[in-house]
Amino acid sequence: MEAIIRKLYSLLMWGAQPFLRRKLLRRGQAEAGYLEAVDERFGCYTQPAEVASELVWVHAVSLGETRTAGILIDALRGQWPGLRVLLTHGTATGRAEGTGLLRDGDVQVWQPWDSEAAVARFFTHFKPRLGLLLETEVWPNTVACAQARGVPMALVNARLSDKSFQQAIRMAPLSRPAYAGLAAVYAQSDSDAQRLRALGATVQDVFGNLKFDATPDQAQQAQGRAWRQALGQPVLTLASSRDGEEDEFLKQIVALALSTRAQPAINTVAGAHVQVLIVPRHPQRFAEVQALVEKHGLSVSRRSTWNGTPQPADVWLGDSLGEMALYYAMSDVALLGGSFAPLGGQNLIEAAACGCPVIMGPHTFNFAEVSELAEAAGAARRVVDMDEAVRSARALLARPSEQQAAAQAGLGFAAQHRGAAANTVQALAHFLDG
Repeated sequence: MEAIIRKLYSLLMWGAQPFLRRKLLRRGQAEAGYLEAVDERFGCYTQPAEVASELVWVHAVSLGETRTAGILIDALRGQWPGLRVLLTHGTATGRAEGTGLLRDGDVQVWQPWDSEAAVARFFTHFKPRLGLLLETEVWPNTVACAQARGVPMALVNARLSDKSFQQAIRMAPLSRPAYAGLAAVYAQSDSDAQRLRALGATVQDVFGNLKFDATPDQAQQAQGRAWRQALGQPVLTLASSRDGEEDEFLKQIVALALSTRAQPAINTVAGAHVQVLIVPRHPQRFAEVQALVEKHGLSVSRRSTWNGTPQPADVWLGDSLGEMALYYAMSDVALLGGSFAPLGGQNLIEAAACGCPVIMGPHTFNFAEVSELAEAAGAARRVVDMDEAVRSARALLARPSEQQAAAQAGLGFAAQHRGAAANTVQALAHFLDG
């Protein structure tokens, strides 16, 4: 039965390739990176074929996973300095971020589409000795092909939300062989491990989250703190926001400003002048969010236009990539994007490591344990909706000592949970030594 299901799945993936090309063409109109080397996604490469099994394949699908991959790759190179990496991605932002991780001898290509032919060409061309999949990226044909060729595959920093688990259970004839085919799984939490084992995965250990081992950019933090100090007023940030969240946030902010007889420039969130900052999650939405802010009658200053210092405006728009440490260091409190709509939330570890208190909505199922731990540590607060989030931020900004205590709690929380990178490297020695 499982063989029949995977055959049907393979047929579907083969038949979907023209639709994938059209989707990439559409995405490429907003993000040109999607038009780069499209044939790589179907197993056609311009890079020289490997003659020996030297490459360690690291798959990091998007921007967040790529940054996590950077932590792991640095730790691996600390143990094996000559390590050659084959780095793959699924998104344009992930690929752009990944270029900074490459050294001489490394290779970067798109993740192969999970058709039997594309995956087979990928393994034939690059001959990886080991595959490391970040967090959630388990693909049936990829794992099956690796097994057939004797390439061990490990899922590192592994997580599986209850929602994703239920979906996998519904597709058990397809998902169970894929998870069971992994040589090793290193989970973020006990609950992740429990769900992964229920799908047949060989969970070797629970190491926590690799993101705790990231060191936020020190220069960015220094710049952010300097700008905040020079501003002389609190900064309230909506961080990694998603479609729909910015509009609701702005409605609450404008309503609050009007209710206090302030100018519509959001002047009295906490009885004092407050600067609002919005950092959208996806770069293709920067112009859309600017238009939305202006629709609310507010002025906008974009980070990309700042020439040495932030320019005055009702709303600052963080329209840059790779600068979350800067934005969190500028902020007195941050509302966690992706958690006010049923999208599963975003990673709040970097905010904590920068000493920025977090207010999160009800939807954090993609980062459930980290969110719960942060809340228990006093580094984050949970609210039911955007209205309560803005009111909670107002209360926190009105009490500087309470805000400072939450900031210190975040720093302590981030420091307490480090160590996953070293433990993961030690475990992977089983595959890499010799």
